[in-house]
Amino acid sequence: MNPDAQDHADALEPGQEAPPPACVMTFNVSDASGAGGVAGDVATIAAMGAHPLPVVTTLLMRDTAEIFDHHPIDDEAVIEQARSILEDVPVSAWKVGFLGSADTVAAVAEILSDYAEVPLVAYMPDLSWLDEDQREPYLEAYRELILPAAEVLTGNHKTLTDFLLPEWDSERPPSARELAVAAGERGTRYVLVTGVMLPARGAEQFIDNVLASPQGALTGEKFERFEAGFVGAGDTLAAALASLLAAGSELQAAVGEALAFLDQSLDSGFRPGMGNVVPDRFFWALPPPEEGEVGQGPDGSEPEDQAEPPKAPGAARRVH
Repeated sequence: MNPDAQDHADALEPGQEAPPPACVMTFNVSDASGAGGVAGDVATIAAMGAHPLPVVTTLLMRDTAEIFDHHPIDDEAVIEQARSILEDVPVSAWKVGFLGSADTVAAVAEILSDYAEVPLVAYMPDLSWLDEDQREPYLEAYRELILPAAEVLTGNHKTLTDFLLPEWDSERPPSARELAVAAGERGTRYVLVTGVMLPARGAEQFIDNVLASPQGALTGEKFERFEAGFVGAGDTLAAALASLLAAGSELQAAVGEALAFLDQSLDSGFRPGMGNVVPDRFFWALPPPEEGEVGQGPDGSEPEDQAEPPKAPGAARRVH
């Protein structure tokens, strides 16, 4: 996260208190599966060495396989949650996930407008499970109120295409730059597009993840596609990126580190129930395998190289 953090800690005088970690406020659903929502954000932000300030926006009824329903929280209650802690704790970055309703979008946007200098990472999940009469007002409010405040909009390639370019009718999918142009027209500076399918190379299928501005692609990482299905991956990436920006990382470097963190979290993912795999945000805290023992990835495959144990993201973590 902050490469100088350990140097600063070493330079402290005896009895001098170390500076607190950067704080990230996340507006997201309460997801009882722990895969995404505020539970996933708290795990990710803490794993990145930052301090999470979770604000619950709606109650999500789901398991690890599917979403059943949601119950939005009163928008005044959302505002009160956020304002109460904002009067006490300075925030270094925002992360916005699913907000539940158009009214809550407006409430969150009102809070964000008072802290325009704080970077915002907005994540757009797949909302195809929502009834159309709920989804369309929500998406329009999000376009009008959240996108103008966003430093980075993240999301899956298909989801962002449906959201930003709903009238797209070309046989080829839009490029990351074309999505960035559409987001830029609403005021968003960058898009981080995940899950861009690349041509297969023999039996191997790769996906691309691209950070783009309206001027073109800036950086990205290609990953080999996992066979397993995941839940919580998008929230993990957005929360990791927000944590890195909160610590003062430069955007392109932060994107590279956040993507690497996501890839390792998925590679170490686990299946707590009968549905999809959940990212393991604390993969780096696991003990290395015993000599001669080989771990398995979420799809049951054996990692090619287990010589080096996973490294903690960012600075050394405090142990209390």
